[in-house]
Amino acid sequence: MPFGAPDFAADLARALDALGGIRVDIPVIQPAEPFLDMAGEDLRRRIFLTESETGESLCLRPEFTIPVCSAHIAENVATPRRYGYLGQVFRQRRDGANEFFQAGVEDLGEPDEAGADARALSEARALIAGFAPAANLSIILGDQAVFEAVVAGLGLPAGWQKRLIHAFGNEQALDAMIAKLANPEAAAVPDASVAGFLANGDVAGLEAHIEEVMQQTGYSTNASRSPAEIAARLISKQTLDATRLSTGSLDALKAFLALDVPLDRAAAALSEFARDAGLDISVAQQAFEARLDALKQRGEDLATIRWRAAFGRPLDYYTGMVFEISAGPDNLVLAGGGRYDRMMTLLGAEDPIPAVGFSLWLDRIETVRAGQ
Repeated sequence: MPFGAPDFAADLARALDALGGIRVDIPVIQPAEPFLDMAGEDLRRRIFLTESETGESLCLRPEFTIPVCSAHIAENVATPRRYGYLGQVFRQRRDGANEFFQAGVEDLGEPDEAGADARALSEARALIAGFAPAANLSIILGDQAVFEAVVAGLGLPAGWQKRLIHAFGNEQALDAMIAKLANPEAAAVPDASVAGFLANGDVAGLEAHIEEVMQQTGYSTNASRSPAEIAARLISKQTLDATRLSTGSLDALKAFLALDVPLDRAAAALSEFARDAGLDISVAQQAFEARLDALKQRGEDLATIRWRAAFGRPLDYYTGMVFEISAGPDNLVLAGGGRYDRMMTLLGAEDPIPAVGFSLWLDRIETVRAGQ
């Protein structure tokens, strides 16, 4: 085991191997771009950045999921395939060391998505229970796909759907967006030089004005967006800022986000919500219920897991189930994971690859073990 690893790390590594994953060794120095593009604002603020001699943006490895998936794509191997890892990650943290150990599993290409989701959560819980047997675990589950289905069903413009989905899991940001949808009058007034064009819907005039300003300031259109692209962005922003969510739709969105029940009651709660709101989210419901069935088949007690509709994790790449497992008086998050199907194609995979995984925070598990 690497120097500084917790004393249970070797046993944990063997437990990970027993789950059937291929152990991978990921370089500490990584290209920064994938993390900056896909990891989410919270993690982006914490990355340790540097630069190569050729000017390439690099970083110290802040997590394993993205580089494990990138390595899989580069090797062009068949799926389904499971990978296990244990090593240091590097992040600026408010509490705790900036260098700490994580372990986990990435499950790529498994066609039984409900079964793979259930296995990820079940394995993460079992590993923690094995290495911190006296800990009273708290498990919370959310579902990005269900939230996306609800937002789509409300009939919002695509731009607003994207904004809300991007904010999922960030309660403060989501509340601010909902408040803006309820009161679009609070939107910022456009710059006086373009307000007239926007008010009159004069797209050609707006493009000509932008091009003139760019020429006067010496701003090259080859180096950035064209006048047409800038005009389209301004018009889209004005449209979005002026969008008001109807009272019924606003109440439905708030009602959904307020759902917080034990997982054994989640299917009924979601079905009742969809019926009362008049939304057809049946595809997302079917996937949600299939996961519940898969968890029960693995022997998980759904009454001990909490489903909170507003729960997400602060990483942009998640697309479906997300979960966290916590313990101790400080409610330390010991494990987190979820489904991230879209990320594989964004990283360069030629075909879509379903993917789910989880990570364990070894320093926090060590803290909980010491408190036993």
